[in-house]
Amino acid sequence: MTTLFLARHGETDWNRELRIQGSSDIALNQLGREQAWALADELAEVALDAIYSSDLSRARETAEAVAARHRLEVRLDPRLRERAFGSWEGLTREDIVALGNGARHDGESDDEVRERVLEAVQAIADTHPGEHVLVVAHGGALNTLWHHAVGERVERWANCAVYKLAVREGEFLPVD
Repeated sequence: MTTLFLARHGETDWNRELRIQGSSDIALNQLGREQAWALADELAEVALDAIYSSDLSRARETAEAVAARHRLEVRLDPRLRERAFGSWEGLTREDIVALGNGARHDGESDDEVRERVLEAVQAIADTHPGEHVLVVAHGGALNTLWHHAVGERVERWANCAVYKLAVREGEFLPVD
């Protein structure tokens, strides 16, 4: 059984402004960097065997803070990226409302996101049987995984929040 510690990246200015980031590479802001170091403190006593991250800088920098504490390398996997929202990236909720009720983003579908995130996480679990692995990614990507695993979504995946999942023989199970 592999235990996954799932963490969302620290805050960015676009998070603060409620802008859709998607696959845009937006850096952490000062609070986000502080959150990343607080996450490193929170996980300091956890015996992590590996750390994986989305290749987007906000996730990578968050993972690097934890990796520095554990003296591990961060392994980047673009399959852990947030959903690509296409032309909606950079827009606020108000901008989207102004587009009208029928507006749909021209990015990835739910199925595409689920397929690539599950593929990435299963590959991580297969590479690290019986180990403890931190996966730093994005709220939407992590929520897709969580929904697949437990059948419900997290209402709001807070910056640097950590949830645990076990992976055993291709099955995902929540861990307290």
